[in-house]
Amino acid sequence: MAKKNKKQIRLISRTVLLLIMAAIIVYAITSKDRVKVLAEGDKAPDFELVDLEGNAHRLSDYKGEGVFLNFWGTWCPPCKKEMPHMEDMYKDFEAKGVHILTVNVGEPKVKVELFRDDLNLSFPMLWDKNKTVMDLYNIKPLPTTFLINPEGKITKIIKQGMSEQQIREYLESIQPK
Repeated sequence: MAKKNKKQIRLISRTVLLLIMAAIIVYAITSKDRVKVLAEGDKAPDFELVDLEGNAHRLSDYKGEGVFLNFWGTWCPPCKKEMPHMEDMYKDFEAKGVHILTVNVGEPKVKVELFRDDLNLSFPMLWDKNKTVMDLYNIKPLPTTFLINPEGKITKIIKQGMSEQQIREYLESIQPK
């Protein structure tokens, strides 16, 4: 009789454990679907990040102006290729009310600084140390760029590298009237 009870207890324990594991797996799969996927026409979520010099930048600080929001990594060849084109247009478009903000996603600050210095970049490079903004914007893959108009709406999402001509056209498209 004692052996039968032990077997029943073991069977119940294993069943409960399997049910708990199944519940965890179902939760993990469905919780990913809860992340809002942003689309053209959506209001761009506000955030605050610090640039490499320690200055805070909030997306809401740029209300009434266009924002070219580029997510990137130092290891990403298309990112490295498009950065000099952004630099060439940065000051000209900033004077026209369009800001280039780049967000590095979770790399060591020293690595980002070396990348910036190597390419001689001067536009704000925001550092998303914990990837919170990357998660907020549901970034996949790199590079991904959001064009945000002066009203704070996303007008286009680009999920690939861009040519110099494309960058110019995109910057012009979000210029305040």
